[in-house]
Amino acid sequence: MVAPSLRARVRAGMIEEIKAVARRHLATDGANLSLRAVARDMGMVSSAIYRYFPSRDDLLTALILEAYESLGDAVEAADAGVDRADLRGRWHAVCRAARTWALDHPAEYALLYGSPVPGYAAPQDTVAPASRPPLTLVGILRDGVAAGRLDPPDDDLPEPVRADLAELAAAFFPGLPEPLLARGMAGWTQLFGLISFELFGRTNGMLPHRDEYFDHQTGLMADLIGLPAA
Repeated sequence: MVAPSLRARVRAGMIEEIKAVARRHLATDGANLSLRAVARDMGMVSSAIYRYFPSRDDLLTALILEAYESLGDAVEAADAGVDRADLRGRWHAVCRAARTWALDHPAEYALLYGSPVPGYAAPQDTVAPASRPPLTLVGILRDGVAAGRLDPPDDDLPEPVRADLAELAAAFFPGLPEPLLARGMAGWTQLFGLISFELFGRTNGMLPHRDEYFDHQTGLMADLIGLPAA
């Protein structure tokens, strides 16, 4: 394998430095990134930064991809650390990992799950990284069904909803019954709603025992889905 050239190494280093400065701006200014401001903090003329990121959207996309991959790594590692047969334990581990990552990376979480950035449309290559957390959660359900330890609920889904879920299951979750997928998606959306309420201060002063409350809520989600105890 040929070692990267000096020029390539310098360029890679500059890209990483630009992203680091941009993440600091996310923490203070939100997603309203300015390439000029990033260049100024790096001591560069504003035109020089365009050699690395042609537009603000390119820089945002790089930060979004990196954040999704980091979150995906965290939840997948949490899931892998629990016995495969312990479905409820895996669920709690993945939920806690998502929350911990969000609390450790509040600016990046806000970029992923906060208010949409005006004028920005995420490109197609963000879809796969964004799918890693929900795929990890749904993987727990699929394992439960395959092992005969998770029975699909007898929910009467509206026909349009059932059709949508059947199409989704065929594309991403083969063999997963639509009613179970519906409950799994309810748990997924409630999980990130719960994290968002905490991170964005919606429950400030109301719930001082946040860890215990979080575990209680994720337990209710597990009950809704029908995840058995170990």
